[in-house]
Amino acid sequence: MFDLIREIGQTMRNNKLRTFLTGFAVAWGIFMLIILLGMARGVTNNFASRTSEDRTKRVNVYQGVTTKPYKGYKEGRQIQPSTSDIELLKSKNPDLVEDVASYKYLGSTTLSSAKDYVTKSPEGVFPYEKKMYDIPMAYGRFINDADMNYSRKVLVIGKTDAETLFGNAGDAVGQRVNAMGLSWLVVGVYDHEWLSDIYLPFTTAMALAGTDGKVSNLQVKLKGMENEADAEAATQAVRTTLAQAHDFDSDDNSALYMYNRFSSYLRERTAFNILNMSIWIIGIFTLLSGIVGVSNIMFVSVKERTHEIGIRRAIGAKPRSILVQIVLESVAITALFGYIGVFLGMIVMQVVDYATRDAVFMKNPTIDISIAIEVTVVLVIAGALAGLFPALKATKVKPVEALRDE
Repeated sequence: MFDLIREIGQTMRNNKLRTFLTGFAVAWGIFMLIILLGMARGVTNNFASRTSEDRTKRVNVYQGVTTKPYKGYKEGRQIQPSTSDIELLKSKNPDLVEDVASYKYLGSTTLSSAKDYVTKSPEGVFPYEKKMYDIPMAYGRFINDADMNYSRKVLVIGKTDAETLFGNAGDAVGQRVNAMGLSWLVVGVYDHEWLSDIYLPFTTAMALAGTDGKVSNLQVKLKGMENEADAEAATQAVRTTLAQAHDFDSDDNSALYMYNRFSSYLRERTAFNILNMSIWIIGIFTLLSGIVGVSNIMFVSVKERTHEIGIRRAIGAKPRSILVQIVLESVAITALFGYIGVFLGMIVMQVVDYATRDAVFMKNPTIDISIAIEVTVVLVIAGALAGLFPALKATKVKPVEALRDE
């Protein structure tokens, strides 16, 4: 084994320039593969952090206008969801609907404390909002059922707004702010990557808005979603239930606009899978130029060592030993320069990770152990294939002819 390693090293030393140029092509191909995979991983991680299969299993329902006459009603009627639809959807579809929520914007308003003020558009929400958007609480709590039942005047604010209003976010819980002519108790402070809304109980927002129960949207949390067919069936079931309640044709897709987030999630996930596959294909074709170079150098090496191979065959070396030596030499060259490319690529991706740490389009574009293992497998296979054909040629060398070769 040690003799084989020395022979491989000697071969590389005897052909330094040729080995370097060939190895550089391999290193460049692997380097580009790592860069492409890292960038794709960053975009994919960002997508995964903002969406998850569980949080996207819902249908958003918005108001619309009918385009078909129904039961004596003319087309052109405006259909708007209402709070009564919340319990209706849950009772009519117990095997499909896990929960229903809504939100109510109150428009731009000024929230002031003794220290400072901020201008925001408070949003009336259900307790489910916290789970749906994965809102992490830094201090205090989120809106709860008791706040909803008693229409309490309580607020949940972001960490940045809490620091503006009270200096220290940790001091905000239990303090009061003035907004919309009322005094509000701050019950929680959250720290989210991109959310900065002011939250209050949905029932309180509805009371302040003075509406007749009409809402601009419904958020229907679904269960049992596995594929696109399930998502389409769920959308139709929600539409049918609401059509019966609001007297419009269930086939009239314009009466209520419905956005199935799970369908969108499945399409985006498929797109990212295609992206990753495409990057692997592009990277491997880039690497292929280097592999062809390794194969060429091994053909030259076999040609130059024809006399040596003939001597080995003459003293009893089996074709298998010649085959193994040539293939291992090819794998050694590919692996050595390939890992140089991997190392440089990982350094570059660490720099990219630091440079894009606050970017909204990318998150943690670094290479983990799974990618390193996959690249290792690619290197070994590529090196073996690069050396296979020259090795097969070497095994066909006849000792007598090889000994006559000069």
